[in-house]
Amino acid sequence: MIGVSTVLLIISIAISFISTIILVKTWIRAARRFGLVGKDMNKLAKPDVAEGGGIAVLFGLLAGLFFYIFTVTFVFHSQRHLIDILALVSALLLAGFLGFIDDILGWKQGLKQWQKPLLMLPAAIPLMVTNLGHATMAVPFIGKINFGIIYPLILIPIAIIGASNGFNMLAGMNGLEAGLGAIILSAMAYIAYLNGYSWVALIATLAVAGLLAFLLFNKYPAKVFPGDSMTYSIGALIAALAILGDMEKIAVILFIPYFAEFLLKARFWFKIDSFGQPQPDGTLSMPNKVGSLTHIFAKVFRTEKRTVRALLFAEVVLAGIAILMAYGI
Repeated sequence: MIGVSTVLLIISIAISFISTIILVKTWIRAARRFGLVGKDMNKLAKPDVAEGGGIAVLFGLLAGLFFYIFTVTFVFHSQRHLIDILALVSALLLAGFLGFIDDILGWKQGLKQWQKPLLMLPAAIPLMVTNLGHATMAVPFIGKINFGIIYPLILIPIAIIGASNGFNMLAGMNGLEAGLGAIILSAMAYIAYLNGYSWVALIATLAVAGLLAFLLFNKYPAKVFPGDSMTYSIGALIAALAILGDMEKIAVILFIPYFAEFLLKARFWFKIDSFGQPQPDGTLSMPNKVGSLTHIFAKVFRTEKRTVRALLFAEVVLAGIAILMAYGI
């Protein structure tokens, strides 16, 4: 028989999914009305696509999460992990707001690369001041180290800034960012539940619901782009859940493509685009200089759709490895 907690979880997931669909549809109309659109550079016709739609994912996630918090607090009279959750919500709102600013300003005049990490620093503050997470970490070849005050003041902001900006780098193809985020957070949800962090698993699952709803509009051919409002907030969420769920090593495995993307883009001082030159036969011609994983995969898989599928499959493989690690295999 289905328990009350399971019913509550299903309703919360449904709220996140449905809210995101409604918000994305509303945002697409509003973005077109106010001219917040961008060219889809991987299409031959360069169609106009609504920008900044990822803000709907954030508010869809929060709708489901706030329903869950309300029910648990006022019906079941429980406040377990409430401070942790509200600190996370504060970080997400800041990340989403700062990402949305980047969407608006960047769309008009562009932000310098060095400004983007600084832009995300405030998003780390809620987790820093509440001193959440575990200061003792297992370091490869060394063992367990208690980082003490260094953990909240230095390691947490590095994680939030690094993950949010890193997640923002591997982008530019229809369905790529939302798909990668859904795979990463699905793996983290399963591992968190496996390790007894059911509340962390809940938040990750609600985010997956929002991302899957967004994918209905962002998949090829996209009707809306996620923008920095989604990539920053989802990147920050991944880092925050890794911190709160003691999954730092798991997050490192899942983020391998982003480390690779960072190294590839760093060769060109981050001044190289991820998209290619669309051809009449539907394929993408990539630059000779390889500055992104999308360049490498598109040279092999040729079309945008197949390139995205290949990158998502690679992330699924990493998710499988992460789950095996969680089982101690």
